Amino acid sequence: MEIDSGNTAWVLTSAALVLLMTPGLALFYGGMARSKSVLNMLMMSFSALGIISVLWVLYGYAIAFGATRGGLFGFTGGLLGLDDLAPDTVTAGLPDLAFAGFQLMFAVITVALISGAVADRMKFGSWVVFAALWATLVYFPVAHWVFNFGVLQDDGSFADGTGGWIVQRLGAIDFAGGTAVHINAGAAALALVLVLGKRKGFGREPMRPHNLPLVMLGAGLLWFGWFGFNAGSALGANGTAALALVNTQVATAAALLAWIGTERLRDGHATTLGAASGAVAGLVAITPACAAVKPVGALVIGLVAGGACALAVTLKHRLGYDDSLDVVGVHLVGGLVGTLMIGLVASESVAGRAGLLLGGGGGLLADQAVAAVAVCLYSFVVALLLAFAVKAVMGLRVSEEDEITGIDQTAHAESGYELTGIGAGGSSMLAAAGAATARPSSVEVH
Repeated sequence: MEIDSGNTAWVLTSAALVLLMTPGLALFYGGMARSKSVLNMLMMSFSALGIISVLWVLYGYAIAFGATRGGLFGFTGGLLGLDDLAPDTVTAGLPDLAFAGFQLMFAVITVALISGAVADRMKFGSWVVFAALWATLVYFPVAHWVFNFGVLQDDGSFADGTGGWIVQRLGAIDFAGGTAVHINAGAAALALVLVLGKRKGFGREPMRPHNLPLVMLGAGLLWFGWFGFNAGSALGANGTAALALVNTQVATAAALLAWIGTERLRDGHATTLGAASGAVAGLVAITPACAAVKPVGALVIGLVAGGACALAVTLKHRLGYDDSLDVVGVHLVGGLVGTLMIGLVASESVAGRAGLLLGGGGGLLADQAVAAVAVCLYSFVVALLLAFAVKAVMGLRVSEEDEITGIDQTAHAESGYELTGIGAGGSSMLAAAGAATARPSSVEVH
């Protein structure tokens, strides 16, 4: 089969856009962390780029997109090391290597998302081990459940029983990863923080973002890259990609407004952190639904997600778990909202099935709920077991002294901001000012 150059160009471009999301996430998380942890947050995301890229080539792609084993995981020996994917191996006009590269970027950012929950206190070596194990035992199989449609036949359909159980047997809709990426990462983050424990001073000391401009820059890069994430999942420059792009923009904008509106009503202020977080919540929620709803449906999903996530991030204080940068409140809750809302507002003309509110009955909603709960429980349980195992073997948490000093200095021997010169000049000026005020006055008071 000949290569479709237009579709291939779009998928390659989309892969680059999704890659950009991980550095964007690093900046988003880095700005939200305290200044003494900013480099550690950047390193967690960048280490995911290294770890998952290597594992994907060695065996990740073979598990996610190899021949199915009961719809639970895949394996094809020739896919180990991407050995069978020659440059001229083409499926439906798209080089298999282009598809493999595109899907690799999804695996990278899913793992990186988890890191925001453990800011300030997780050992970097333990993070590396956990990330590799979780990707192997959770992400790669779940990607098979959700993204492996099966063997493509000559008539354009997929052979029964050859794909992942969620996409082919259950028939749930997840266009770009609401379950495989966001619910998956959010559930793992919750399990990890429960084992890791709270930061020193959590609930008693203010732990505000140290650099809000960095947060806004990261959110902007995520928003930009997300068009590759969602529209790129059409795997072609076509009408589905156009619908996904428009819906992504609409839902994100609506969620941003809903979040800052909720803040304004609850706290009296609309914040930049709220605007950035609301945008990300909208991006998360529309991910599974971007090709299943019309723009008005995307607007509704964004509004619900923005309000729901704005309220959900406060739960950690009420329930007592320390999700440092709100991975649970944004990604788990946002992923659940988007996945379940498909069952309510999906349009039959674009999704092939109608949601409950559009006359489709409750069947689709039930399927969406099964998919969401299955991924959530599987990821949570395996992540919990992995966290306990890593804790027993090498420990999960830095020492209290290292946490107080700052994980950037103790784990990486670096500082995010070199202020020595500024500090020296500032000290000189303060000394001069102090000397001036110390001079005797004409009137002494005893």
